[in-house]
Amino acid sequence: MRMSILNARSWRGRRSSARGNPQLKRRLLTLRARCRWTLVLLAMTFLTSCSTLDVWLATPLPPTQTETPLPTATINWFPASVTPTLQVLSTNPPTPEMRPGLGDEILTDDFSDPALWSLAASDQASADIKNNRLTLSVQSEVYMLSLRQDLVLDNYYAEITARPGLCRGEDTYGLLVRANAATYYRFALACNGTVRAERINFGTRLTLVQPLPSGDVPPGAPGEVRIGIWAVRKEMRLFLNGRFQFSIVDPSFPSGTIGVFVRSAGNTAAVVSFSDLNIQSVDYTPPTATPRP
Repeated sequence: MRMSILNARSWRGRRSSARGNPQLKRRLLTLRARCRWTLVLLAMTFLTSCSTLDVWLATPLPPTQTETPLPTATINWFPASVTPTLQVLSTNPPTPEMRPGLGDEILTDDFSDPALWSLAASDQASADIKNNRLTLSVQSEVYMLSLRQDLVLDNYYAEITARPGLCRGEDTYGLLVRANAATYYRFALACNGTVRAERINFGTRLTLVQPLPSGDVPPGAPGEVRIGIWAVRKEMRLFLNGRFQFSIVDPSFPSGTIGVFVRSAGNTAAVVSFSDLNIQSVDYTPPTATPRP
């Protein structure tokens, strides 16, 4: 392109000189023709380039793929709490009445009359009434009892208060039920905090209930406990401080009097006093068991 411009300038300068020189004139005409062809070629090249550019611009570009944004996690500020399943609790049946059929009071003893009880005294043991209390005292490994005189009972509820004054370990005291001099049921409280039931028949002892721990038995001395016996037909139920402990069923002795006892099991003496005896009648018929087919 630059050369064409220089040739054009040279052409103008030589044109004025060639008017009088034929040879120079021919050379100028030849140069002029070359310049025209050069311009034509340049124009064709430019047009071809523009056509190519138009074709390139006219060709549609493939659409670019738009990236799909990844889903963002949604924050649950108040998540639903798990609803607990309601637990259906079983309802225990009501506690049955353990002393049914209690009736009128049939006897009250304040231990003011010594003639109502079997009393004795020796170097080994004694039973004495003083200050409205029946006190039993025994030496080491000695057993002593006292029975209420002229009294025969079958169905009843009796309560008496016992107060151990000297008692330890395996020493026992308690209540005699349906008793006579040779046979009776013995409900024994031990000074180690246990309670048991025995049947005495002419010196032979049979344990009906093995020793059971009870929080109502005074652990030693001094102490105080209210002993209750519900006796109907062949069943007898023991209560301590109004709380049921256990029951026994034995038809051996259907009736008898009531009494108290003390026994020293070790190498020390034992002393227990009793007071405030109350006896109520009981009018109760146990349910009859349904016979099996």
